Amino acid sequence: MGSSIDIVTPDGTFYAYIAEPRAIPAPALVVIQEAFGVNEDLRATCDELATKGFITVCPDLYWRQEPMLQLSDKTEWPRAFALYQALDIDKAVADVQATVDQTRAMIWCTGKVGVIGFCLGGLLTYLTAVRGGVDAGVCYYGGRTEEFLSESSALSGPLLMHLGELDEYISPQAQIAIREQLAPRGVEIHTYAGCSHAFARHQGAHYDAEATSQANARTVAFFQEHLRC
Repeated sequence: MGSSIDIVTPDGTFYAYIAEPRAIPAPALVVIQEAFGVNEDLRATCDELATKGFITVCPDLYWRQEPMLQLSDKTEWPRAFALYQALDIDKAVADVQATVDQTRAMIWCTGKVGVIGFCLGGLLTYLTAVRGGVDAGVCYYGGRTEEFLSESSALSGPLLMHLGELDEYISPQAQIAIREQLAPRGVEIHTYAGCSHAFARHQGAHYDAEATSQANARTVAFFQEHLRC
């Protein structure tokens, strides 16, 4: 279903996967990767969201390290984790914002652009929402979000968060801090009982079909509410 485009920034040009809905012009979603790059799982997510009526653009945020890398969570976790740790978060946020800006300017985009991210991408979605300009954001289990809560005063657009109750990378204390800091600012936060980190990853070790279905339905409804012209 998808193809590729180039995202142009002052630092260089990098690849992004793109999937389009049947009807255009349409609102767009910038889909942000986990630690595994723009892999088959993430492309499937883009294709799925495109069937809901959104242009989806998924930028390769490892382009400065290992361009067009595709890893799995089953056999390549150590390599993925090393890349995640080495990623410059500030540059990654700038790359996401560049993708948002270029996507917004596409002639087949309505001008409305949301951001959705998973794990690493969940954090980057939050940071793009507070540092840049997006029309709506959805964060799935964004690790380390609690480290950047001091920036939340800059949040202006609608934001939705999905958290797993038993997430091994987002502690109960971190989840409490996130909720206490962000809920008063209007952030919609849902916690999924009995779920671990990455509960929405296709074929993932902690995949939970029921929670994923519920979270994804909320996500689509949220974007339909905030991105339709």
